[in-house]
Amino acid sequence: LLYFVLCTTGLVISVLVVAFAGHHHSQASSFICRQSEEDCECVLDLSDPIARTFNYKEVSDCEAITSTLIFYYLLQILLNLAQAVVCAVGAFIMWKHRYQVFFAGIQIRSPSTQQWQNV
Repeated sequence: LLYFVLCTTGLVISVLVVAFAGHHHSQASSFICRQSEEDCECVLDLSDPIARTFNYKEVSDCEAITSTLIFYYLLQILLNLAQAVVCAVGAFIMWKHRYQVFFAGIQIRSPSTQQWQNV
C-alpha cells in the first residue's frame, strides 16, 4: 500500500511540476530582454507600462537568459515527464498485481494442501 501511495504521489507531483515548468517555459519564450549596465532586464510586453519586469543581476549577455533558461525549463519538463511515466507504471504494476488477480482451480485434496492456480 505504501509503494502504491508513493507512486501516485510522485505521479501527481511530477504532473504539477510539468505544468508549472511549461508555464514558465512559455513565459521565458516570449521574453524581450535588453542589457542595462551589468544587468539584464526582461519584460513580457514592451507596450504595457505596468508589465512585470524580470531583472537578472550581473548577467553580461541577455542571450544566455533567453536561450539557456528556456533549455533548462524544457529539460525539466522532459525529465519530470519521464519520472511521471515511471511512477504511473509502478502504480499500475502494483495495482494490477494486488487487485487484478483471479484464482481458478479445483480443490481435490484436503484443505491443508489446497492448490490454487493463478490465471
